[in-house]
Amino acid sequence: MSSTQSLHSLAFRVMRLCRPTFHVETPLRFDPCDLVVGEDLFDSPSADTRLLRVNSASFDSSPADLTYRNRFLLRDDSDAMGVPGLLVLPQSFGAIYLGETFCSYISINNSSNFEVRDIIIKSEIQTERQRILLLDTTKAPVESIRAGGRYDFIVEHDVKELGAHTLVCTALYYDGDAERKYLPQYFKFMVSNPLSVRTKVRVVKDTTFLETCLENNTKSNLFMDQVEFEPASRWSATILKADVHHSEKGGFTREIFKPPVLIRSGGGIYNYLYALKMSSTPSKGEGNNVLGKLQITWRTNLGEPGRLQTQQIIGNATMRKEIDLRAVQVPPVIMLEKPFTVHLSLTNLIGKKLGPFEVSILSLNDSKEEKDVMISGLQMMNLPEVEAFESLEFQLNLISARHGVQKISGITVFDTIEKKTLEPLADVEIFVDSDL
Repeated sequence: MSSTQSLHSLAFRVMRLCRPTFHVETPLRFDPCDLVVGEDLFDSPSADTRLLRVNSASFDSSPADLTYRNRFLLRDDSDAMGVPGLLVLPQSFGAIYLGETFCSYISINNSSNFEVRDIIIKSEIQTERQRILLLDTTKAPVESIRAGGRYDFIVEHDVKELGAHTLVCTALYYDGDAERKYLPQYFKFMVSNPLSVRTKVRVVKDTTFLETCLENNTKSNLFMDQVEFEPASRWSATILKADVHHSEKGGFTREIFKPPVLIRSGGGIYNYLYALKMSSTPSKGEGNNVLGKLQITWRTNLGEPGRLQTQQIIGNATMRKEIDLRAVQVPPVIMLEKPFTVHLSLTNLIGKKLGPFEVSILSLNDSKEEKDVMISGLQMMNLPEVEAFESLEFQLNLISARHGVQKISGITVFDTIEKKTLEPLADVEIFVDSDL
């Protein structure tokens, strides 16, 4: 990547420093005999060995050997990949991805016939949000660059923003006529996202499951060294993995040198699953539901490193239920105006003790009509405290005033310590039979 300026003795030349790539030849070489007789000719026991001698010059073993191990013009197993061991320097500036280290070799050349003196060189990266100074020789200017000479330096920058970037190189110098000149040059490049990170959050009782899908957007394979979830202060996280094959268990070397996870180029994906549990109860003023963030590190085919940190992952906006009240058993036959018993279960879903409780059916404030299903006997039942994540089963005697399909509704639980009404029982449909 280069840019020229007229009427200046100096000019910047910029080359990106990155690792070379493999030089790939023809992917697979074969024996010329295959073009004539086919590779399955010698599968038959009655094959004529004279045909084998036609191409005997390419065999290292006896002509009587009818196997395929010497029929290919491959001197080494790696020859089949077409990689001869040669490396090629980058032929273009290439793609730059978020999380990589941008490293550039910059040369300032004196193309005039005169020596230039007292050169102050500055190099910086400009993005849409900030400017990062990479080099500044104001306090120690370059004394001189002779005619036809050059001054070289290397700059590095950890890429942390997406979008357009501009490498700005400037030089303030005295030319051959002792005139002070200012040379700015601009080199633009785009930064793309190497990974698409998609998350899905699900809550099952007291556990929050975080599913993370990583998709490779680059043109090279990515070897994931680390994908670690850092939970927020009030959460604890455990990664869930599939069962390991028995052949991979107990390997001491495998525990020390864990192979990286491969995500293939051009859209390869890999999924991670984390189980999160709340280690402390959020305060009343805490309105957000931040779960944590992901730390991701990887390497490319030739070991160039990359690192990303996601933004904070937000959980479900719905409030956590403190209790779960449900009907465990309902009588199969319910008769009109005759008491029946419903078995209920109350589960504490949070990490602290709750209760004592009062169980009742909400009264109709604006209507004098009676409910179709009412409590038989005392209109309020007292329940003891329930330990964290424990359950309590109890019975409630009810009676129905109407026959047909009815609903058990309005059963609520009141916390006598917190002085608040908790989650009510979901409506339960019943069929009430009549004696008539």
